[in-house]
Amino acid sequence: MYKMLRQQSEILNESAVRFAQDLVRVPSPSLNEGAIAPLVEQQMKKLGYDKVLRDDSGNVIGILFGYDNDRTVLLNCHMDTVPLAAPASWCCSPYEGQIKDGLLYGLGAADCKGGLAAQVYAGALLKRSLLPLRGNVVVAATVAEENGRSVGVRGLLEGTLPELGIKPSYAILGEPTGLGLYYGHDGWLEIEVHVEGTNPFQVEDATGAIIGEFHAGNGTAIRPEELAIRQPRFVDDSGIRRATIEMNRRLRPEEEVGSVLSQLKHSASMAAESSGPVAVDVLVREETQQLYNGQTTVVRHIANAWHTDPFHPLIDRARQALAAAGCEKVHPGKWELGRLGMGTAGGVLTTEFNIPTVGYGPGVEEKAHVTDECVEVSKITDAIYGTTAIIHSLIGVPVFGWTSDEI
Repeated sequence: MYKMLRQQSEILNESAVRFAQDLVRVPSPSLNEGAIAPLVEQQMKKLGYDKVLRDDSGNVIGILFGYDNDRTVLLNCHMDTVPLAAPASWCCSPYEGQIKDGLLYGLGAADCKGGLAAQVYAGALLKRSLLPLRGNVVVAATVAEENGRSVGVRGLLEGTLPELGIKPSYAILGEPTGLGLYYGHDGWLEIEVHVEGTNPFQVEDATGAIIGEFHAGNGTAIRPEELAIRQPRFVDDSGIRRATIEMNRRLRPEEEVGSVLSQLKHSASMAAESSGPVAVDVLVREETQQLYNGQTTVVRHIANAWHTDPFHPLIDRARQALAAAGCEKVHPGKWELGRLGMGTAGGVLTTEFNIPTVGYGPGVEEKAHVTDECVEVSKITDAIYGTTAIIHSLIGVPVFGWTSDEI
């Protein structure tokens, strides 16, 4: 079986790389995916997916139906990118899709247009192989992940898939893992600290004291990837002076959002106490965002920490499948999230919808959100084959004694 999959994969590789280049060539900053969605939709139709649709959130979904609707594997990558910064410092155009020394360069190449191309073509490889599937495969190219905090994934799981009568049993993220199997990461909060009072000097003193307290970190040095505090904003309204302090804070798996907010409010109130009578509140930042198709939604800026047991049957089966398929030795791990604000949809999938999730993608984390972002072309094509092997191990008709009922 694996020899046949490898041969069919090699036939698709050139087309898959061209598709990855095409994706990079289309600018798709978060909440502005309107130009890239038709490209993904057309490619899925061209590759013969059983059903292709665009939902109310603007996600593009391709489905391969199995003969048993009780089990579904969800493949997920996002179509959006972070905003382009310092284009003049890139070695080549961030929208050219240039391949140089085996690397595909461009904004979003690593995070995660290379992964998206691999997942779309993994579905195509399954279709082309004619291997019968017990369960369904859903390939979802979602919106508003980078800026919208996985708004697209929530829309997919709350509305689109239930309306189709589909419930994912497992999820595979095509985010950058360097073809390792990743099973979680820390989260983060965007917080607003509000200070107000009738005396402008007291409000300013209290604001400075709060910032000093948070920077002090109870005497512990705070690294930039743990906490970021922006300059406060002051406004006057009808005799009331108001200050807003915006913060990004890392959220550990063992931390609960409500407890973190309560602790921060207590610390802020204590720091402001000596400045006089001022009111202090600490809230998660919220905003109304408009998706590319005109839909609006209220976003709470929280990325939940998440963790799938590294010995979960999903990960165990994925590791076995990759080994049996002759893929390079797979390393397990977790995303490090070296910069605040990075994350994946894994927190939504696991903590809000209880879907066992693993990451397997061609990019590497260090090349995401940076100048000269790139992904190894060979890893895109390897990811097609590897992802297909994982899917078949989960919902394919048993081969050589393996049975899907074992997990």
